[in-house]
Amino acid sequence: MGRGVGIAPLNVIFHSFAADFVEVEVDTRTGAVRVVKLVAVHDLGRAINALAAENQIEGGAIQGIAFALTEEQIIDKATGVSINPSYLDYKVLTFKDFPEIVPIMVESVDPYGPFGARGIGEPPYSVPAPAITNAVYNAIGVRFSEIPLTRGVVLAAIKKARG
Repeated sequence: MGRGVGIAPLNVIFHSFAADFVEVEVDTRTGAVRVVKLVAVHDLGRAINALAAENQIEGGAIQGIAFALTEEQIIDKATGVSINPSYLDYKVLTFKDFPEIVPIMVESVDPYGPFGARGIGEPPYSVPAPAITNAVYNAIGVRFSEIPLTRGVVLAAIKKARG
């Protein structure tokens, strides 16, 4: 067991750097979007535990894919109550829904992080959704400003774009 106390140096901001590259298939008849492959590149400073960092990147990517495609919480505007509060109504992805995920760790020692490390907790979750919406845009030529990209949302956007 140990203890530690740290104070961030003045005028120092801690940053995380990441980029995801996504290949998608879009069925223009049904509006279904399938992520085929996701390459997640993260500059995590020094990887103190490389296996744990890879697992964090993969787990965050899976959460980000679900966030982008299926996780829609519907709220009754009159009461503020969730209309789909259970897993029966709230689509959660399963193992069969996950694409090939390629985690790439870029190590550039951070002079202010512990042992040269940077955070890898939240960034893997926040990058897939915009990468997926941009990949869908490249596939069908329709931009989206909201997620999730459910079948109904994608199909309605395709129909609207076609006039």
